[in-house]
Amino acid sequence: MFDLHGKTALVTGSNRGIGRSILLAFAEYGADVILHCRKPNDRADQVLEQAKSYGVACQAVYTDLSESDGPQKLYDGVKALGLQVDILVLGASVEIRNDWTAITDEEFDLQVNTNLRAPMKLMQLFIPEMQKRHWGRVITMGSVQQVKPIPPLMVYSALKAAQYNMVLSLAPQIAPDGVTINNLAPGAIRTDRNAEALSDPAYEAHVRSLIPVRYIGQPDDIAAIAVYLASEESKYMTGENIIIAGGKDL
Repeated sequence: MFDLHGKTALVTGSNRGIGRSILLAFAEYGADVILHCRKPNDRADQVLEQAKSYGVACQAVYTDLSESDGPQKLYDGVKALGLQVDILVLGASVEIRNDWTAITDEEFDLQVNTNLRAPMKLMQLFIPEMQKRHWGRVITMGSVQQVKPIPPLMVYSALKAAQYNMVLSLAPQIAPDGVTINNLAPGAIRTDRNAEALSDPAYEAHVRSLIPVRYIGQPDDIAAIAVYLASEESKYMTGENIIIAGGKDL
């Protein structure tokens, strides 16, 4: 079960954090993978080398999804490699913490373009090809913030909720063509994005106290569910919001 051999997966924002773990898990289960991040860097090179150790084909396409032509450049880059995308994970995002009274136009636009506009454009580009082949898997990366937002993340939370509404709209439209789309909503996960906040022992202890399993999740906890959603075995699941938060009450 969960064999991904013969499939090609594109994971946006996959040089770090949860995206990295998902890409490597896909490679471990046999999928050829396409790494995406804004620009070449040592961290991306390391991820590619690790993915190749699983004996699969690995490529990378670099583009800034906050730019208006970023999604098209990513699509064109994939096509220039002669590849088709069977599994699309929309993981790239921008999270800016700020009081709602201080949010600037630049902060707002950057988050909207990256977290909502780019996912929509990438779905417009890649899903029709999946429909023609009568098989495809799309996974959007949401957050528990879409259900229970914290004050400093008002814009980020709103956009994650909006993204899930796109999932709800698309799911019944593309399901007859063998394409599923689901949303993963992680809770507290130990990534480099959260490293600074979790470096405070008191804050970390407080976070853990709110999680019934009493530990902060790892990126692999999310990747495991992504492997299932990318596989043939998930064919009867679409339009779902899957919360992975250690049992935290939302």
